[in-house]
Order: sequence, then C-alpha cells, then structure tokens
Amino acid sequence: MTQQLTFYIDRDSQLHRLNPLTKIVLVFSFIIIAFTGPWYLLPAVLIVLAIIPLSFLGRIQKEYAAATRKLLLPVVGFLFVMQSLFHPDTGEILLKLWFLDISVGSLRYAFLTASRIFVMVSAFILLLLTTHPSVLMSDLTRRGLSGSFAYVITSTLQILPQMRAKASTIIDAQRSRGLDTEGGYRQRVRALLPLAGPLVFGSLVEVEERAIAIEARAFTSTQPKTYLTEIPDTPLDRTIRWSLVVLTILTVGSNLWL
Repeated sequence: MTQQLTFYIDRDSQLHRLNPLTKIVLVFSFIIIAFTGPWYLLPAVLIVLAIIPLSFLGRIQKEYAAATRKLLLPVVGFLFVMQSLFHPDTGEILLKLWFLDISVGSLRYAFLTASRIFVMVSAFILLLLTTHPSVLMSDLTRRGLSGSFAYVITSTLQILPQMRAKASTIIDAQRSRGLDTEGGYRQRVRALLPLAGPLVFGSLVEVEERAIAIEARAFTSTQPKTYLTEIPDTPLDRTIRWSLVVLTILTVGSNLWL
C-alpha cells in the first residue's frame, strides 16, 4: 500500500473539475470577505451557506469534517476562550472568573475572530483536498508564474503529508528492529531520538535529491515549455472568478461605506 503524499482526495465532482485558479480565487475571496465584511455574522454565514455545502459538492465532506475536527476545532476553540477571557471590553459583564471578566463585547469579538480563522483555514482545506499539487503547479506556470515560485507553493502544500508518510515509514522500520514506541511516557521520550534523527537527515537528503531532479528536468530553462496534459479553463470558471472578484469588491466597498 502506497503512502498518500498529498492531502488531495481523488473524486469525480464539480469542485474537482474547476480550474485551479478558480479555486484559488474562491479561497482568497472567502478570506477577504470574512475579514472585511461589515456584518458581524458574515463569516458564520459563509461557513454554513458556502464552505460546508462546497465540501458536499466536492464529495469530500467526511475528509473535510475529519480535518476540521483534528486540526481546526482545537485551535479555534482555544482562540475563542482566550479572546473571551482577555479581550479588553467595557460592555455588560456576563461572568466573573477571579480577576477575569467575560462581557458581551468580548464574546462577540471572540466569536468574530474564531469564525474568521475558521473560514480562512477551511477554505484552504477545501483547496488542498480537491486540487492536486502538480495540477496547480502546471496551471500556474502555464499562466506565466515563475516556475521557482510555483514550486515553492506546491512544495509547501506537500510538506506535512510527506513528513507524515516518512515518519510512518521510519516508525515501522524502527519497530521491526525491536524499538518500543508505544510504552509509557519515559519510553516514548527515549524512542524520540531514534525516530527524529532519520526523519531530519532523510528530509535533508530528499531536498538535495529534489534539487538534482529539478536541474535534470531543465526547470530553470528560459525556453518555452510544453505540457503533457491541458488543464481546462471553461467559461463557467471565468464566470465564477469574475463574479467572486465583483462580490469581494462590493463587500470591501460596503465596509468602507458603512
């Protein structure tokens, strides 16, 4: 069984078939609207009426829910508690905890901040689950983006899954040699060095191998490049992109106006 080296989930859905640039515009439109919208509940509305339905449209609702539960909810929950307790506000006090006051204003601010972070990370989760890094890189370079910059973007998107796959392989290899990685706290700390050493040095070797592979493929060549597959950019994609741009401009303008 091969290790999954990306977050991408291969499904046949309308969201998967969208052009990568359309999904990038979608992500940044959601983020800008959530952070600049004039209405307090706008980020929560985006979550309920846009992001969650899009996960069902892409048929990745289970993977999205798992990523949200494991990655996003603990961070958002912690942020909500901290903002509720420590945000300075002189509004109506709802609860006193020793020297800390929880007011209506601090709760509103905490909810707004947490919902904005939720929108931002959720949008990127949708992008990662429905867009393969190689397709994203090909489309960006085809549109004129620097190949080096596109490679930096795609490599960043692949860091976590690749490190996870490499760590899993190292753990299995060390277990086959008799290393106990599932004992008590002291035993796990003792096993950390035999696991971390190969992971760090293996990652450094992999960086060198990637650099050699890039040069072997004439990555830095200035000559025009051809592509094995054509990534479709349909009229629907262009309509969605321009609609999102207009909606974002209207949102920012309404915030400035109000």
